[in-house]
Parts: sequence; structure tokens; C-alpha cells
Amino acid sequence: ATCVVSSRADAPGLERARQAGVPAIVVPHAAYADRAAFDAALAATLDRYRVDLIALAGFMRILGNDFIRRSRGRLVNIHPSLLPQYRGLNTHRRVLEAGEREHGASVHFVTEELDGGPMIIQGRLKLNPGDNEHGLMERVMHEVELKIYPQALAWLARGELRYTAGGVEFRGRPLTMPLSLRDLEPEFR
Repeated sequence: ATCVVSSRADAPGLERARQAGVPAIVVPHAAYADRAAFDAALAATLDRYRVDLIALAGFMRILGNDFIRRSRGRLVNIHPSLLPQYRGLNTHRRVLEAGEREHGASVHFVTEELDGGPMIIQGRLKLNPGDNEHGLMERVMHEVELKIYPQALAWLARGELRYTAGGVEFRGRPLTMPLSLRDLEPEFR
């Protein structure tokens, strides 16, 4: 089954889900004593809807190791940088301050290491001389994130992508490096 879960009642994705007829659930982190209690409530919600695949998007909470282990191979995240560079927050500002020439986003399986799980796909773009933090964030979202994340989720839903003990398999073969924008199917370009 499908559902959208947020820890914040004002998350725009909840209203979009409702408009699409998808159950929209709030599991407010502030209502729980600690991360473990929140993770347990989140897991119970996902179990109730029999969720097979968990896609984190704008979910700015660190999940506990028990939740991650329980969801291994079914839990993916998109991060606005070319991992392993610029893990964590404020990636666009940090990329600009470092004078990088390119930037992008990465989709990866979630593991206990923050933004460190096996990579699925990365999209890159060149920085422009006039780029500022907000403009760069918008470009990364529209030129990269909104292409690579739906594509990765489609591959996962079709069973073409798997998390294995050795990393990531795509269509039965180990990935030695992340897929890229060149690998997008026509409907995701």
C-alpha cells in the first residue's frame, strides 16, 4: 500500500497526498520521549500500511540504527550533494563557499552511516558564475533531484535495483559506480 508520513503536520507533501487520494499521516516527533519511541511509532505506522519501500524526502530527522537495520534494502534517501562530498546540512552554501565547479544530488540506500549508504544514482550540473545558494538549490532540485529520485524509485519498485551485502545490484549486475543522468529512461529526463 501507499502512504505519505511526515513528522510535521505542515509538510506540503501531506496535502499533495490527500489531493491524490493517498493516506497522509503525521507522526509528530515531539510527541515521543526519544528517538527510539519515535522510530517505533513510525515503524508501526509503516507496518500498518504494509509499506515495502520507504523513500525519504525532506525528512530532516536522523533515524535510529534499529529502524535502519529493520528497513535495510527498503529505505532510500536523496541528498543534495555529490556524495561522499558534503554530507549533512547546508550543502549548497558549502559547495559555493568551497568554489566547486559542479554540484548535484545523490540517491542512496540508507545505512547507519549518515549519508553514507551505497549509492544508486547521481546527477551532476555545472555551477554558473552568478549562482547563489537559493538559485543553486532550485537548479539542483529541478535539473537533478526531480529526475533521479523518481527514476530510482521506479527501478526499485520494478525489482531492477537491489541492496545486497556487496552493495547495489542493477538489473542483476553489481554497480561499480552510481548510475547517472545518462541512464535515465525517457519518461524521467
